[in-house]
Amino acid sequence: MLHRKPNRLKNYDYSRAGWYFVTICTQKRVDYLGSIINGKMALNRYGEIAQQYWLEIPQHFDIVELDEFVVMPNHVHGIIIIHDVGDVVGNAVGNAYMRSLQARTKMLLSKAVQQYKAAVTREIHNMEHDNKFQWQKSFYDHIIRNDFALFKIRTYIQNNPLKWEFDRENNNEICLRDKKKFWRGFFSNQR
Repeated sequence: MLHRKPNRLKNYDYSRAGWYFVTICTQKRVDYLGSIINGKMALNRYGEIAQQYWLEIPQHFDIVELDEFVVMPNHVHGIIIIHDVGDVVGNAVGNAYMRSLQARTKMLLSKAVQQYKAAVTREIHNMEHDNKFQWQKSFYDHIIRNDFALFKIRTYIQNNPLKWEFDRENNNEICLRDKKKFWRGFFSNQR
């Protein structure tokens, strides 16, 4: 039996106020969401749905805010900000109802991403009457700890369509080692 490596940081409260860089991939990294044309992302209908529902996340969780994001051919990169409960008045709304923000689970980030993935999948399946579209299980997250890391991640997100050839999520023939080397060099020139 194959055991998956846990993606979340052990004993970390993912409802804690903070900035989180999230990557959500399609199953088998299939380019369901559009394509890159001349260094720009051209969303197809699925990509438009993925973008629309991403922008709606704060409507369902009133202590959640969005920062930089991009929908790519087979994944979504975004920065999700979770505010301290004391910074926001009111309760979660919509289909993310919780009895009290004080009593929320320790996995608010996971809950927001899970709900996003489910809504996109449901909309695409209803639209196409076809169950081929799927997300990869779980998602990648990185806790953003300082302004320089935030700058680097925003730069990565903004340049992702331009540098799609070297994106680790691109199923092209460039090996992962060379892709990592490219991005290390790219970021070392950003300071």
